[in-house]
Amino acid sequence: MPLPEEIPSGVRVVVRTVEGRDPEDGRLKFRDYLGHVISWDGTSLVLNRDPAANGSREGQEVRLPAVCIIRIKPIPERTYPLGHHDGNRPGRQDAGDPARN
Repeated sequence: MPLPEEIPSGVRVVVRTVEGRDPEDGRLKFRDYLGHVISWDGTSLVLNRDPAANGSREGQEVRLPAVCIIRIKPIPERTYPLGHHDGNRPGRQDAGDPARN
């Protein structure tokens, strides 16, 4: 699948990359990155990677070379129920309703 010519900054995407072959079993290994696009110039994608949902990894900025990217898919923003500890982050279900804030 060809990569897009343009990707708007701020869009939330999941990116699958190929990491190479496992030396033990010879199978291809992949890694997925989920985050918001900072920039895309056709040769590399810069992402503001989301923190891990279980808290094991903080958010980080990553640069992914286009030659390693297999697939890019848009992903909806996270939604948070009222009272969730991340409720002040973008994507909260009631963020636009001042009566609920």
